[in-house]
Amino acid sequence: MNAIAVVGASGQVGTRTARILRDLGAGPLRLSTRDTEGRRTVDVHDPASLDRFARGCRIVVNCAGPSHAVGDRVARAALRAGAGYVDAAGDDAVYAALGRVGTGGHRVVLSAGLQPGLTGLLPRWAAAGELDTVHGLRVYLGVLDEFTAAAADDFLHAAADGTSEPLAAWRGGTRRSGALTRRDEATLPFLPGPVTLLPALSTESERLARALGLVEGDWYTALTGEHVRAAFGRVRTLDRAEAVAALRRASGLDLAGREPHVLLLVQVDGTRGDGPGIRTVLLRGRGNGELTGAVTALATLAVDRAEVPPGTHFAADVLDPAITIQRLTAAGIAEPVVFDTGIERLASIEEGVL
Repeated sequence: MNAIAVVGASGQVGTRTARILRDLGAGPLRLSTRDTEGRRTVDVHDPASLDRFARGCRIVVNCAGPSHAVGDRVARAALRAGAGYVDAAGDDAVYAALGRVGTGGHRVVLSAGLQPGLTGLLPRWAAAGELDTVHGLRVYLGVLDEFTAAAADDFLHAAADGTSEPLAAWRGGTRRSGALTRRDEATLPFLPGPVTLLPALSTESERLARALGLVEGDWYTALTGEHVRAAFGRVRTLDRAEAVAALRRASGLDLAGREPHVLLLVQVDGTRGDGPGIRTVLLRGRGNGELTGAVTALATLAVDRAEVPPGTHFAADVLDPAITIQRLTAAGIAEPVVFDTGIERLASIEEGVL
C-alpha cells in the first residue's frame, strides 16, 4: 500500500490538505478532482467508485461534504481497502457506525478540522501549561470567511441533530441547558468592533470538559459580520436549502474586500502555587479552509507515523496537543500567543500591539 488518497481534493479544504501533505513530504498522493463539466472523479455515494479510488492506498482522507450526507461511506471504503482513515469532519454518527462494524485494527481519526478538531486541541494544549490545576474554561471562535454549501449545511445540521446544543454550558461537572444567553454588542480582544456571541455546547466540548475535570466551561461563536449576524437571526425559520443559501450570501457580503481570518481565544482558569492562576491563548489563522486543511493533514501525518493507536478516535481526543501545535507553527500556519492574564484585561490591549 503506497499512496495517500484524498477524496474531495478540489474543494476548499481538500486543496489545502493536499498542499500541506506535499509540503510535509507525505505521499505519494492520489487526488480526486472534478472533470471539465464539474463532475467529481469519485462518487462518494457509489461504493464501487470509492473502492476503485481507495484500492492500494495506505490512508484515505475524506474532505468531501456535507459530512452528514457522506456519512461513513468513505470510511468503509478505506477499511475495505485495508487502509487507515482520516476525516476532516466525521461526527458522532460516523463514530457510532464504525464502532458497530469495527476497524479491523486500522487507525481512524474523525473530526480533524477547525471545529471540531482544533477547538478541542488548543484548549488541551493551554490547560497543559503552567497551571497546577484547571477548573474553568472559556473558548471563543471567531471566523470571517465564506460559507461553502457543505460547511453551511453541516453547521445547520449540527444544531438540529443535537451534536451542538445552543445556549448550553458546562456547570458543576455536567451539561446545563439554557445556562447562557446570546450577547449582542459584545467586545472581544483582537476582534474589530462589537461582536455577537452565540453560546453552544457541542459533544466535542463535553468530552473535553470531562477529560480536563472542569467545573465550568463556556463555548462561544463570535460573529463579526453584520450580514451573517442578521442571517443567523432568521435561518431557523427557513427550510434547509434556503438557510444554506442565506448563510452563503451573507458570508460573501461580509467578506467582500476583506481577507478571511480565524481567531481562536482560550482562557483557562485554575491554580498556580497557593493562589489562582489564569492562562489565555490566542491563535490566529488565514481562514477556515486553511486551518481545517492543516489539521486534517497533521492528523494524516500522525496516522501515517502510527502516532495514534488502532481503532476509531476523534482528533481532539487522540492527537498529541503539543506535537500538533508545534507542527502547526513549524508549517507557518498559525502560532499561539500566551498571556498570563484573563480575556477581560486583554480587551484593553490594542490589536496592533501584537
